[in-house]
Amino acid sequence: MRIYLVAFLNFCALLFSAGLATAQSPAPDLILLNGKIFTSNAAQLYVEAVAIRGDRIVAIGESAKIKSLAGPVTKSVDLGGRTVIPGINDAHVHMGIQPANTVELDLSGLNPSWDEVKKALTTAAAKAPKGAILSGEIGPATFFNLDCNRESLDKISPDNPVMLMTLTGHAEILNSAALTKLGLRDGQPDPMGGRYEKDANGKLTGVLREYAVFDMYRVLDTMTSDADGVAELRDQLQRAAKFGITSIQNMSGTPPARFISLAGKVPTPIRIRVMRIPPTTPAGRNLQEGAGLPLHPSPLTTVTGTKWLLDGVPLEHTFLPRTSGASGGLTSLEDGVLQLGLSLPKPEIAAILRETLESKDQLLVHVSGTPAATAMLDAMEASGGEKVWSGKRVRFEHGDGVLAEMLPRMKKLGIIDVENPTHLGMISVMPELFHGKKLEKTQPLKSFLDAGIPLALGSDGPMNPYLNIMLASLHPDRPSEAITREQAVIAYTLTSAYAEFAEKEKGTLEPGKLADLAVLSQDIFTIPPPEMPKTTSVLTIVGGKIAFDAKILPLN
Repeated sequence: MRIYLVAFLNFCALLFSAGLATAQSPAPDLILLNGKIFTSNAAQLYVEAVAIRGDRIVAIGESAKIKSLAGPVTKSVDLGGRTVIPGINDAHVHMGIQPANTVELDLSGLNPSWDEVKKALTTAAAKAPKGAILSGEIGPATFFNLDCNRESLDKISPDNPVMLMTLTGHAEILNSAALTKLGLRDGQPDPMGGRYEKDANGKLTGVLREYAVFDMYRVLDTMTSDADGVAELRDQLQRAAKFGITSIQNMSGTPPARFISLAGKVPTPIRIRVMRIPPTTPAGRNLQEGAGLPLHPSPLTTVTGTKWLLDGVPLEHTFLPRTSGASGGLTSLEDGVLQLGLSLPKPEIAAILRETLESKDQLLVHVSGTPAATAMLDAMEASGGEKVWSGKRVRFEHGDGVLAEMLPRMKKLGIIDVENPTHLGMISVMPELFHGKKLEKTQPLKSFLDAGIPLALGSDGPMNPYLNIMLASLHPDRPSEAITREQAVIAYTLTSAYAEFAEKEKGTLEPGKLADLAVLSQDIFTIPPPEMPKTTSVLTIVGGKIAFDAKILPLN
């Protein structure tokens, strides 16, 4: 009898422990089965299935194992072999808004000629409502054509504001109506790091450079209604979700407080990190914009990081005057990168580093050219070097001008490089500008990884991540610096999360991490390169919730 009693008690104990285990590990809410799931975790790069409970991943592995975890209310998706990746984290985005009465010029290609711009502008001016802004994106062929100026634009469109922005966004050519609309007058003082170009008599030529352009964006922002701003942001965020982007690190021309307010009215379906890009005045850099904002103004929004621009871009040569000719005298892209001048003086770089240590905020610096990269490394070493900076995760945005000899210095200082693959094919896209000369020293990519430097990816242009993965894996202008598609996806997910101190929360598909992922329309790891930009997401999940569903996969 005693033996039976002991057996009965043991049996009850087993039932109790099983019930306790069930209580501690309830069934997942959603399981994805039978897929090709790329985790971005080097310890286990591919699995078949993933289980999600709440906003977290609770298990990964073989489909049979994950299916066995399902409970009576667990939803399941049969992926049918589709490729899944961690949600794309675009580490360098410029989300912006503009007045609703903006008319975009009908221009083709990245580098339209001045004749093409004149034709498109004449057509638009004849049809546009009075007061509408005529806006177009131009390349060096028009920017360095001295026939394109304030006076010539006035003749074509005397009443409607004309704003011709270079494809890099670092320079602009305006007519008189646009200058008036923006409140700019002859003799306008230059902001630090920017320029309102003037003739010998102090009259504005209509050409704006660097921080002067960014100040213009802020004025245009004030002319955009809240309703229009919300609609534009909603469209941008929805397009991002359709690409499988689950996190955006936004460097917006919109002041942070207003951006947060507008995003809160969308509301955002994906995660947004808002990073300050403070403006400048003739008196110096504005240190107050965005200060005091809450760290998490909404569940999916974070406010951290401050960006300063140390130089411009090689296509417009920062502040070098415009000269006649298709490339402004640029003999090669590499020469432009190696010789690119600073937009902020070196004493300001030292001041920025002091402010960073005081604020404990992450520092992001725009460094396109070799001189700016060198100046930044020198300043970091002079202000404490490795002991002070190795854990601060200072970011080089672009890093086009980094040379091989700089890599050990960057490694010691703990610098993260955020690359933009659309920069990697300029010579191939516009060979006439660069005399067919390929790169030999600049725009590294593979070298960053080989040196152990964290490499993250951001769009800084077309938001299509698969276009950027294709370009990173080809590097058309310096093929020896191409990386694999797998490395590019890791840079776009795990390392992009690391670049915002979020690698413990997201960036890989593994238990305990946020359930941010994308089910793709095709296998980006095996399709021919030209097919990659056609990729979209058929199911985007953010924190366990569906942010986009193409209604292709049945949810059972």
